[in-house]
Amino acid sequence: MKKFNLLFLLILILSLGSCRSDSETAETPTAIAVQNGKVKGKITSQNGAKTIGGASVFTFDEKYKIYHTTSDSEGNFTLEAPEGNHTIYIQTGNGSNFRTQATANIKANETVNLELTQTKLTQVAKIAYVKGTFDKIEDIIQTLGYTATEITNTDLANLNTLAQYDIVFLNCGSRKFSQFANLYPVIENNLAVFVANGGSIYASDWDVSYLVGGNDNTNNCNLAGGFIPDSKLCSKNIGSSGIVAGTVSNTSLATALGFNTLNLDFDLGAWQKITNYDPAYWEVLVKETASNDPLMIRTNQFTDNTLPNIPIGNAPSLNFVTVCITLSNNVQISVSVPQVAVPALLALGATLGSCSGAGNSGYIYYTAFHNHASGNIGNAAGILQYVILNL
Repeated sequence: MKKFNLLFLLILILSLGSCRSDSETAETPTAIAVQNGKVKGKITSQNGAKTIGGASVFTFDEKYKIYHTTSDSEGNFTLEAPEGNHTIYIQTGNGSNFRTQATANIKANETVNLELTQTKLTQVAKIAYVKGTFDKIEDIIQTLGYTATEITNTDLANLNTLAQYDIVFLNCGSRKFSQFANLYPVIENNLAVFVANGGSIYASDWDVSYLVGGNDNTNNCNLAGGFIPDSKLCSKNIGSSGIVAGTVSNTSLATALGFNTLNLDFDLGAWQKITNYDPAYWEVLVKETASNDPLMIRTNQFTDNTLPNIPIGNAPSLNFVTVCITLSNNVQISVSVPQVAVPALLALGATLGSCSGAGNSGYIYYTAFHNHASGNIGNAAGILQYVILNL
């Protein structure tokens, strides 16, 4: 009888378990979809005096997917990203020379407004300039709240001194050929080493002679000196004084500026006209409206395998690395990210270095126009501000 009771209880328990319906079985928890919010702000120069257009603004989610936008010509941006605590990165150029970052707690379907104190673009680069007779780019650097050190042709001839800097500005009229003729072969070789290893240069008007040879300026093609191959660029000092209408031919530059036409006042007796250039080597950013002749060009295609590899400037010691990331719309962007993020980004398809350019080449910007040593240059000032922040 005892065995029968135990058997009966076992059958009863099993029958109760089998009576549970399908709807009563344990459900597997489903992942809660992460919702997005927005971050808004206005980017300014370090002293708050100038709004910065064309800056990259981005953040990452926990799996290092990037969320990216750019600031408009008034410095305003709106970035959509997943809810949660995020570091917001703000950069110009590829982020190696000017950048800042802020933290934001993004909430679903809400907008967080960053304070102006959080969005001021900070100078990371060490900047130098060579004083010129006809140009004062240092004035524009200072009006933005940034700093630059004056150096001389003698300093350019010392590679150890030159290599301390990330960016060097060569003001029109700084090349005193009769005074420093014996130094220029060394200077030009040092500038080549500087650019080949990631340093960036801006040269204006007559100072194209640092690039392609000549004396104080360049009056013909294929002259002795310089470090840019003659087949890549020729400039002659044949421009006439007067107002020249210009067109901003680079879309990103025009968007950052908020205009695409301007008048340039060439008030000196003569200025350098670009008479020949390699369009595969140089990108034209501003051109003369009537003739389509380039007035502003840039390249990051300089290479020379015979030159030594040396560290340049401040960037290598700051634990940020430049990478190329492809966005969801197949647009590629060059940004600088913390070193700890690099392995995950590479696993997602990013590549080391900038999206364009050759090897470790830095940028070379050249303009036929420049800041006047004696005063205001109107809308061209905005272009030169862009040059400073994007080298």
